[in-house]
This record gives sequence, structure tokens and C-alpha cells, in this order.
Amino acid sequence: MTRNDDSSLNCDVLIVGGGPAGLSLAASLGQAGLSATLLELQGQEQLADPAPDGREIALTHPSAALLQRLGSWQLLQAHEVGLLRAAEVHDGPVGRSRALHLHSGGSGVEHLGWIVPNHALRRTAWQVASDMPGVRLLTGARVQRVATHASHAEVEYRDAAQPDAPVQTLRAPLVVAADSRFSAARRQLGIGAAMTDFGRTVIVCRMRCELAHDQVAHECFDYDRTLAILPLPDDVADGAPLCSAVITADSAQAQALLALAPEDFAASVAAQFDHRLGHMQLHGQRHAYPLVAVYAHRFSGPRCALLGDAAVGMHPVTAHGFNLGLAGVASLSAALADARARGLDIGAPEVLQRYARAQHLQAWPIFQGTNAIVRLYTDTRALPRLARRAVLGAAMRLPPLQAAIVSQLTGRRPAWPVRPAPGGR
Repeated sequence: MTRNDDSSLNCDVLIVGGGPAGLSLAASLGQAGLSATLLELQGQEQLADPAPDGREIALTHPSAALLQRLGSWQLLQAHEVGLLRAAEVHDGPVGRSRALHLHSGGSGVEHLGWIVPNHALRRTAWQVASDMPGVRLLTGARVQRVATHASHAEVEYRDAAQPDAPVQTLRAPLVVAADSRFSAARRQLGIGAAMTDFGRTVIVCRMRCELAHDQVAHECFDYDRTLAILPLPDDVADGAPLCSAVITADSAQAQALLALAPEDFAASVAAQFDHRLGHMQLHGQRHAYPLVAVYAHRFSGPRCALLGDAAVGMHPVTAHGFNLGLAGVASLSAALADARARGLDIGAPEVLQRYARAQHLQAWPIFQGTNAIVRLYTDTRALPRLARRAVLGAAMRLPPLQAAIVSQLTGRRPAWPVRPAPGGR
């Protein structure tokens, strides 16, 4: 099928959702010479200077390389980029048994990755996309309808600040849904998703620490709740060590933790971490998020594709959610640029299936492996406890298994074998 040259089309690609994945896609398409229009409900001020939301994103080496190519990495401030040199996995109460130590030795890189605040990634993605030729950003746009036709895709929207404003219609050869794991655009496109509600809540916050963290992350699988400690750059105000605490608990526990006074909350986190970082203080606000994992039934359809959390919404335990989104940005951009260079219709099924297959092959094993880890390490029964000890023991004794885990953390090597993609992915 040849490219669509219909003059009634507004651009090459319509993108619904102005998160960091959608904005990065818009910038990547602009770099490739394609035009994109992105629609986002939030206003320009919120996107240009997003408020901290507590989330710290672990970035792999391929993700950092893509952000460097887009130019958003260079816009991050020095105190927003932290190194992740090593990681430790603890089974049961911290200090009760030997931890699994993971490092980058032998992987060809000097460290596992980087830690960057989510709001900084959003801000820099906006900066790059808003300055990219061929990219149009429509903020304060409330999307009313997303649909596809044989010749084009359509998005109807109105000005969110003016409920009585007339509905506007945009048309393009392709529409991309990138509007969260609970994507309304995905549903309007007729694509379902498998959702796993873990019945748990994630609390994220920053903590001031008495002792240095040495740029080591910790994943602590206690029997009542899990705790992740992520190393952050030192406080710019006074040089105090900072870390991010990520607590996963059932709803009742989460509400109880959120109700604690700041000093009592900090003491609870420090105690669960066996006071490894000494006295801790809450630094800023606590943020809570429901824990729901999502995997779309298809990543593409007639003149449409899914990206970011709209395609795959990950449990945060393996820190791969945004990395998968950036992998999708790279894969979809490459597929569309190649199609355009060959004179093909960028919304043709064969073009989009190339992206869908590549993204599924990368996402499926990570998604299933993450959910398996969560099920195993949040089950407090005796047999699962024995199984998780056996898994960690095997990883400690088998260097190839450690290397496989490190390869996933760094993003330097492909994942383990995956089942074939079902039709339409």
C-alpha cells in the first residue's frame, strides 16, 4: 500500500496523551521528518513545569541513549541524575539472611543505570517536543472520540476550559494511544487489556538519610510489605544523602502508614531497613498509587497503535515500565520512518505489526517475569517462602543467572525466550 497523500489530513500521526512516552514519540517522529500532533488534557503550565509526584524512574543504558538522541537527557539538571551502581535483594527481614548482590561487573558497563525523577523526565520531554519542527502540541484538549476508518484515523476534541466550545476534528493516517494504563483511547479503538489488580498500594517518597547509600539500590521482600530503597543524588541545599522509599502494602497497611506523623513514618521505614542508612527523615510529601498491571490484547490495529502504559502498565518492582515505553518509542519511530522512506502508508497493518511484534517480544517476558516475582515474593505461606529462598540461593550460586538478571537491569541484552505473538500483536 502506498503512502496516503490526502490533503485533508492534518499531520502524519495523532498522539493522544502527553506523558513522557507520548512526548518522546512526538519528538522522535519530528527528528525522523514526520509531522505529529499531540493532544493532552493538562494545561501548558502543568506540562512545562510538572509538580513532583514522588516517582523515581530507573533508566537502562538503551533508554539513556535514546533520551540523549532526542536531546532531553541534556536538559536534565545535575541534581536530577543519580547513578545506580549496584543492587541488593533481601528475602525476609533485612539482615536476617544474606542478600543477593548485583553489580555491572562483566557486563561491559560501569554501572547498572540511572535514577531520574519522573517529573524531570516529563519536563524535559515537553521542552524537546515543544521545540521540535513538525510537532504540534494541543494542551487543554479534552478528547471526545477516537476512531479509525479505512483511509485515516480521527480524533475529536474540545477545549477543556470551554465546555460549550465546538468540537474540533483532526485526521491523520495513524493515531497512537499513549494516555495511561486506563486508556480511554484504547477502549474507543476497541482494544481490550488484561488487568491484574494486586489489591495493594504503593507509597513513594523521598527520605533524608544519616548515612551514605553508596549508590546501591535495595529491594526488601519482607513478609508483610515490600520496601525498595533507591539511591538519589545528595540534597543540593546541604549535601545530605537522599533516597527514595517505595513501600508496597495492602490497603489497610497503606492507609495506616499514610496516617502516621512524618517522624513516625520515617522511623518505620528506617526500622524495616534495619537502620542501614541510620536515622531517616521524610523529605517532602508521601504519594500513594493503586497497584494495577495492564497488558493490552493487541499493540496495534487498523490505523492505530498503543504506546507506553496504554500498551503495558508494569508493576514497579523491576523498574522496567518507562524503559519499555521508550523501547516502544524507538521501535515505532523506526517502523514509521522506514515505511515513509519506502513510500508506504504508515498506517498500513503490515507497517504497524512490525512495531507490535517487536514490542511484544520485548515486553511479554519482562511483564510475566515481573508478575511471577511479585506473586512469589508477596505470598507469606510457608511453601512460597521456601521457594523464594531457593530462587535467591540459586542466583547467588550461579554466575550465569546473575548475569542474566544484570542484563535485564542494564538493558544491554535481550530477554529470555518468549512465546510467539498471537495474531494481531
